[in-house]
Amino acid sequence: MTYTPKSDFLNVMQERGFVADCTDYQGLDEALISGVVPGYIGYDATAASLHVGHLMNIMMLRWFQKLGGKPITLMGGGTTKVGDPSFRSDERPLLGPDQIQANIDGMGQVFARYLDYGEGDNGALMLNNAEWLDGLNYLEFLRDIGRHFSVNRMLSFESVKSRLDREQSLSFLEFNYMILQAYDFLELNRRYGCLVQMGGSDQWGNIVNGIDLTRRVLDHEIYGLTTPLLATSDGKKMGKSANGAIWLNGEMLSPYEFWQFWRNTTDADVGRFAKLYTELPVEECERLGALGGSEINEAKVILANEVTALLHGREAAETAEATAREVFEKGGVGGDLPTLELTAAEVGDGISVAQLIVRSGLAKTGKEAKRLIADNGAKIDDAPLTDAGLMLDAAALASPVKLSAGKKRHALVKLAD
Repeated sequence: MTYTPKSDFLNVMQERGFVADCTDYQGLDEALISGVVPGYIGYDATAASLHVGHLMNIMMLRWFQKLGGKPITLMGGGTTKVGDPSFRSDERPLLGPDQIQANIDGMGQVFARYLDYGEGDNGALMLNNAEWLDGLNYLEFLRDIGRHFSVNRMLSFESVKSRLDREQSLSFLEFNYMILQAYDFLELNRRYGCLVQMGGSDQWGNIVNGIDLTRRVLDHEIYGLTTPLLATSDGKKMGKSANGAIWLNGEMLSPYEFWQFWRNTTDADVGRFAKLYTELPVEECERLGALGGSEINEAKVILANEVTALLHGREAAETAEATAREVFEKGGVGGDLPTLELTAAEVGDGISVAQLIVRSGLAKTGKEAKRLIADNGAKIDDAPLTDAGLMLDAAALASPVKLSAGKKRHALVKLAD
């Protein structure tokens, strides 16, 4: 980015590493200076929770509001019925309206932690594109909107081209998605004066489509701003762990497990992640990232505390840190560890430790649990676990049993009261 912005928002975005590209830096900058700018990011309701892969863009919306913008979280109640084909190798499973609404409700719990949906000039809005998509008349839509799209150009977008180059099927249903997303931007501009769409750089083609459509239909100038697609320094996709997605809803991933994900950040990523995922001053983020030796571990604790506090509250972050210190430094149990509660009926005459490892989330399958034990990667109450066939009865579980997979992942198993 060679343009030197005058607005606080673009300055902060540039300084903290949020910006991949913008359709018109100067135009967006001038709009931001001149008054309250509504801006949106779209989220299809494909799961009951957002995950860490969404967090950079959520933080972008948070900064947008803190620095005077009006954030819009656009829920894809309509587009989820189609499914975004961008950079996917297959078609998304289609969801029914009840499941879509349940997912939107779950995602809304996360947004409420980061954004203020108050009544002020820049109070956030949560909208649903089903509001305008569900009632579309197909023939009118083709005539008024479809005529502005060139199939030749749509085929040239990388998200579509990569699928076709691999000779993987792209249904007409999915091919319509980019038209619907472009129409979202048009409707948000027409109804709410929305001037900017933000999103990951994989959405560039969809964003540009919306800008072109709005210019053709309404003759309005609007803008696009994208964030880089983030990977960890060791090349892994951001937001994935050995146990799957890092969910942002506390019911799907405990605050302790969320805290642990950030505590386990690779040394080289600490400074960069602090800039993106916390509100610590940039100078402090750079200081933390420059630490070495044992000091970098304390920097990771600060990172984990700050990110967890934003999502789950400061008390949850402090509890997670205390649990981690109890588990790692003192060899204790820690009251905030993920806990599997079993009834006496479930335990019966005994339950295998391999099964407990799976049910507590430390392994995905029995085969994986047995391999973990065979490779000396499992412990029970901090002692090496060598027998995959070990059976635990109700008496053995009368006091909580601590299971460990490697050095960093732990869970408790106990009988329900």
